[in-house]
Amino acid sequence: MALSGMRGLSVFISDIRNCQNKEQERLRVDKELGNIRTRFKSEKGLTHYEKKKYVWKMLYIYMLGYDVDFGHMEAVSLISAPKYPEKQVGYIVTSSLLNENHDFLRLAINAVRNDIIGRNETFQCLALTMVGNIGGREFAESLAPDVQKLLISSSCRPLVRKKAALCLLRLYRKNPDVINIDGWADRMAQLLDERDLGVLTSSTSLLVALVSNNHEAYWSCLPKCVKILERLARNQDIPQEYTYYGIPSPWLQVKAMRALQYFPTIEDPNVRRSLFEVLQRILMGTDVVKNVNKNNASHAVLFEALALVMHLDAEKEMMSQCVALLGKFIAVREPNIRYLGLENMSRMLMVTDVQDIIKRHQAQIITSLKDPDISIRRRALDLLYGMCDVSNAKDIVEELLQYLSAADFAMREELSLKAAILAEKFAPDLSWYVDVILQLIDKAGDFVSDDIWFRVVQFVTNNEDLQPYAAAKAREYLDKPAIHETMVKVSAYLLGEYSHLLARRPGCSPKEIFSVIHEKLPTVSTTTIPILLSTYAKILMHTQPADPDLQKVVWAIFSKYESCIDVEIQQRAIEYFALSRKGAALMDILAEMPKFPERQSALLKKAEDAEVDSAEQSAIKLRAQQQMSNALIVTDQRPANGAPQIVGELSLVKIPSMSDDDTSADQGLSQANGTLTTVDPQSASGDLLGDLLGPLAIEGPPGAVQSEPNAVSGLEGVPSSADYAAIVPVGEQTNTVQPIGNINERFYALCLKDSGVLYEDPNIQIGIKAEWRVHQGRLVLFLGNKNTSPLVSVRALILPPVHLKIELSLVPETIPPRAQVQCPLELMNLHPSRDVAVLDFSYKFGTNMVNVKLRLPAVLNKFLQPISVSAEEFFPQWRSLTGPPLKLQEVVRGVRPLSLIEMTNVFNSLKLTVCPGLDPNPNNLVASTTFYSESTRPMLCLIRIETDPADLTQLRMTVASGDPTLTFELKEFIKEQLVSIPTASRPPAPAPPAAQPTNPAALTDPGALLAGLL
Repeated sequence: MALSGMRGLSVFISDIRNCQNKEQERLRVDKELGNIRTRFKSEKGLTHYEKKKYVWKMLYIYMLGYDVDFGHMEAVSLISAPKYPEKQVGYIVTSSLLNENHDFLRLAINAVRNDIIGRNETFQCLALTMVGNIGGREFAESLAPDVQKLLISSSCRPLVRKKAALCLLRLYRKNPDVINIDGWADRMAQLLDERDLGVLTSSTSLLVALVSNNHEAYWSCLPKCVKILERLARNQDIPQEYTYYGIPSPWLQVKAMRALQYFPTIEDPNVRRSLFEVLQRILMGTDVVKNVNKNNASHAVLFEALALVMHLDAEKEMMSQCVALLGKFIAVREPNIRYLGLENMSRMLMVTDVQDIIKRHQAQIITSLKDPDISIRRRALDLLYGMCDVSNAKDIVEELLQYLSAADFAMREELSLKAAILAEKFAPDLSWYVDVILQLIDKAGDFVSDDIWFRVVQFVTNNEDLQPYAAAKAREYLDKPAIHETMVKVSAYLLGEYSHLLARRPGCSPKEIFSVIHEKLPTVSTTTIPILLSTYAKILMHTQPADPDLQKVVWAIFSKYESCIDVEIQQRAIEYFALSRKGAALMDILAEMPKFPERQSALLKKAEDAEVDSAEQSAIKLRAQQQMSNALIVTDQRPANGAPQIVGELSLVKIPSMSDDDTSADQGLSQANGTLTTVDPQSASGDLLGDLLGPLAIEGPPGAVQSEPNAVSGLEGVPSSADYAAIVPVGEQTNTVQPIGNINERFYALCLKDSGVLYEDPNIQIGIKAEWRVHQGRLVLFLGNKNTSPLVSVRALILPPVHLKIELSLVPETIPPRAQVQCPLELMNLHPSRDVAVLDFSYKFGTNMVNVKLRLPAVLNKFLQPISVSAEEFFPQWRSLTGPPLKLQEVVRGVRPLSLIEMTNVFNSLKLTVCPGLDPNPNNLVASTTFYSESTRPMLCLIRIETDPADLTQLRMTVASGDPTLTFELKEFIKEQLVSIPTASRPPAPAPPAAQPTNPAALTDPGALLAGLL
């Protein structure tokens, strides 16, 4: 900005730069704002020059980060000033300080229009720039016709027309109705003949927006876009200043090719031939070089050309060239180029038949599975999945199985599903398919859905030649010392049906089969026990005449489970015990399963219904997850009557339960007439074995249940407006007195400790000391006046969330000099929630009125009591809590890297007791705690954390309790501690003063840290 003749502004900027700390700067800014406000109010006859000077100061103050909430009218009035310096500052400050919905902008519309339709090109540029920056529907409706006239005017200079095109683009995006299609398409085609590259580039940007909404009206522009590409790529007929690293206007080439992709086809053979010649030149002339800037520009053009080639479904020869080029790119070091190469190969598989050509690069694509960048790994997985067929299925599936053990948590479920689908679609023989699925379950049982093992059972049942082989493989896996629960399920099922086919093999007698299966019974959850009971009954059926010793042992097991609390287990035990006494008749009752009718695979249907994970969709998902994880208010999940939904009777606090691996979906089996028969509770289109093994409660994929509590609306527990007011970010409060220290860090420290400083500024210090007993708490607020003058108009108001009942004692209106008052606060927890209470505190000191909104550390973990449980207590309770909403699981990414010892310390500070030795995996943690509230009895909460030693920034968390709301709230609370709160593990702030507050003279000036930046 030109500061000549504006000494006041120069002096003010010098004063700001010479400030020693932030406080000095704030005082100088406040003084200047007060002076400007006084001048604007008191002196009616300010000249345009004086207004300009003060408005420049306002803009500079705004650029420093301070709010400027006055003087907007003076800035707008300068737009109609007759001279350029005043008009310039009016336009600049107006576009900086005001948004499109500001009322003052209406006052400027006429002045802006006068400049647009005037003869002064400089004024036209100022007006177009401001309108293009602000936009807004009112500007669009009032000014769009005048901007259009400027754009097509032959008397205007290219600079004005270029700005007019960009301005019209902004107005069109705000309100597409401002451009009347009738007659405008011909004008648009004429603009594409423009020789000036600046106007042409701006007009092409406008064309892209127009054809994206309605390409039908702009067919006349298609050959013009091809001519632009010929001019740039073939003839290179452009000025030198538009050549970027030897590439003719790459941004214009990209825009022209982008516009062509909105047209479905090119019918004119001459135009099509010319376009393909240009695309051929681009494909042949692009390579990777050392200069990063040139690479970026050339590859932007190249990948847009590839997209256009695929869109137009070019000849096979050109497609081969594209694949060969992409093959080079997926082997370079630059990760962005590798990513784009893999993504474009995947897109080419979808639109054309180039599978055989892409197969030549299979080795390099497999190498990309081990890339450090997870985005590249995902694209490589998608590409391998898409290019797989009968000829390379074995190699690709084997690579996926090898990669499975080292893959990220976030990819393992997708990886398992795709490997299973490929094995089913392209299996050279069914025995190989069985091998693959069993390996899959063995390597990644936690991530193998029930649909996968349902499907392998269907194949084995329908193919008699496969039955002995499948049973033998299942028998081999049972010899392993530790196998996943899903492997126990599938092995028990197969051996129950077909173990008699192995009778002559060593180690496969009925008694030995029973023994090896029964060894796994103590390690499985309640949902697997029914399958094992069915297997025992089948083994008895196949040993007719009966083996008395085996029969006695099995009958004892049936007798034991006849009194089981689980209805499914109890019913099976009673029925099998009765059926097994019928001797040879058991053969007819428990006959082999009939063949399944042919129907669509549930896995293939799931793959067809799955959303394609593009880069853009991945980013949208990530943003949505972040928004959900950062939400402070969560709607309670309650039944319609408003009462908390509590499942299961917990007569004692210490009633836990869990299996070592409880990450597969919990299933239930029904038995009728000795065979497995159940009706699909979901729909007739589900998988048949899913019908037979229909889940009582299926636990969804990680993160799938995250939004469930938000699905209920209009019920008790929905936050009120006061609750939302309680979540005001501290950073948004505007006071002339600034806090000392970080308010957020103080709050998080107090979440882990019971005493410390909640807030401090140069005038007051607010400390907290708290005591917690089950669902009740008592806090004492210490309000300490640090000055030699009294603090007056003191006011404290508690904004409680719906789950807390809070009573605050009377707060005195005046705090004497250098004195401290104590204000007790009683609270009661009504039900589980992560909402926070807010202290709305204000006081007056001198002429300063200070108001702050402070979160009180009455958070979820304050109502927890640590409790240690043994394995005998833990596992039964964990098994009894079957799936959502009582048991929730989520893969958490972005975790602060912590060793197990550090994570244990964090859990202990949150009142979660880590129970060593319960999980056989040394990389996992198991914890327990008890939650108290007035509406529920003491609720036991169980937590399991599975870490990945190769990547400490991610983990899988499973949380279980008898209350669905408590389960969700505790899971989100722990996730916030591990992800969102970087200071959670820091030592808390010091305890509040016992008598006198801190001497203000001894305080460190908080602005001193910024002195070096100013």
